[in-house]
Amino acid sequence: MRHRKAGIKLSRTPSHRNAMFRNMVTSLLKYDRIQTTGTKAKELRRWADHVITLAKRGDLHARRQALAIVREKEVVHKLFESAAERFGAISGGYTRIVKLGRRPGDAAPVSVIELVAPAPQADKKKKTKKKKTKAEAAPAKAAAAEKTAKAEDKQSQKAAEEKDAAAEKKAESKVKAQKAAAAELEPEDAAEPAKEAQAEKAAKVPAEKEAAAEQEDAADSAEKKDKE
Repeated sequence: MRHRKAGIKLSRTPSHRNAMFRNMVTSLLKYDRIQTTGTKAKELRRWADHVITLAKRGDLHARRQALAIVREKEVVHKLFESAAERFGAISGGYTRIVKLGRRPGDAAPVSVIELVAPAPQADKKKKTKKKKTKAEAAPAKAAAAEKTAKAEDKQSQKAAEEKDAAAEKKAESKVKAQKAAAAELEPEDAAEPAKEAQAEKAAKVPAEKEAAAEQEDAADSAEKKDKE
């Protein structure tokens, strides 16, 4: 007879099964909800209800028993601090199981198990937006208008500076082009006087030769006269 043997085996050894459910109940108490298969969720509900019942007792022995199950001390301390306020109004049924369908691959039924009572939230100061009157809104509008005007001025100044820089670059490029053209023309201009000087020299050489020939003729004629 299978008396006093509640629970399922899940094709695991007792040590493996206990380690798995300890991890799962720690995650459930830490994050308030986890997703697992439907069979594991139903078994995990027993573990979670037992730990929350210990937390509602709140004594030292219950805390030690919970620490023997839950793997993280911070989760246990947080649960014991908020269990009376969070689960004090209900006795049992601290979890809820919601079926999600079947898992792709092995078609196992998947469920979400979550804690029923919402987690206590820290007191947050509600930020109330006060409606500004027209007198209060006027300075804000004026400041916004000034900011926009300043931004537009800055943009216009930047655009003008960019235009000036582009114009300067164009002028510099033109000057460089002119200098390059002048440098190319300079050798031709320098060659023209040399050609003229050579032409003059070439013209002088025949004239000098003619003058020398005339002098020789005159000398010859003078010698003939002397002989006679």
